[in-house]
Amino acid sequence: MSTPFLDDVAVLLPAFNAQHDVERTLASFCERAPVRVLIVDDGSLPPIVAPAVANMTVEVLRMPGNGGIERALQAGIDALAARGIRYAARIDAGDLATPYRLEKQREHMETHPQTAVLGMWTHVVDMEGAPLFDLQPPTGPADIRRVMLMRSCFTHPSLMLRVDAVIGAGNYRAQYRAAEDLDLILRLLQHHDGANLPEFGVYYELNEHGISATRRRTQVWSTLRLQMKYLRATNLPDWIGVAKNVAHLVLPYRALRSLKTRMLGA
Repeated sequence: MSTPFLDDVAVLLPAFNAQHDVERTLASFCERAPVRVLIVDDGSLPPIVAPAVANMTVEVLRMPGNGGIERALQAGIDALAARGIRYAARIDAGDLATPYRLEKQREHMETHPQTAVLGMWTHVVDMEGAPLFDLQPPTGPADIRRVMLMRSCFTHPSLMLRVDAVIGAGNYRAQYRAAEDLDLILRLLQHHDGANLPEFGVYYELNEHGISATRRRTQVWSTLRLQMKYLRATNLPDWIGVAKNVAHLVLPYRALRSLKTRMLGA
């Protein structure tokens, strides 16, 4: 079997005061080809230090201060574009990659040039690594478009993005705080396809101190604004998505997490 080509792929990892989690995340990558990584240090004190990981080249881009994940990701994509990188593979500090994730995603992107955003199924775990539930969203572009406002069709840390398409769509931006991933994906889907590989690519750490918990109301309001912007009046799943987000404004975060765990857990 020939060695896969990953020279035009870079892992994009924004981080803030998370040295240990960064090291743990990067150590989880298992690929047959050398892996390139860009850490965007969003004003950490002390600054993030590039860890030494076998088969991996790690660069740190330091932001002048803590400006938020939206601006960190925007700067990261700009930096990768300037370096001639074609594919950005997202992951967050604390999450773990499954073996050969990058190889599998790049192969799909190469054979599906219309695809600009490619996710994978996700194991959701607690902060000790214990399994909570699995996310297995739709895989095909048509199914994703139909329900894209009703459910989360992508796990952000599992994504591989076509860098030139992201730049063409306007890059990440801070207009929709804490929903920067959905904002970007919805813009990409206006002119490109989105898909998910039907296999698990990441262990996503559900952190009660993460964005989905600490900035929950901001995230929900941003998502509602996006839903109303892209709402298709004749598409019932769009209306269901709006109703679900209104429920998120009413119900406590812990109650929603418990309900999701019971519904999706084994």
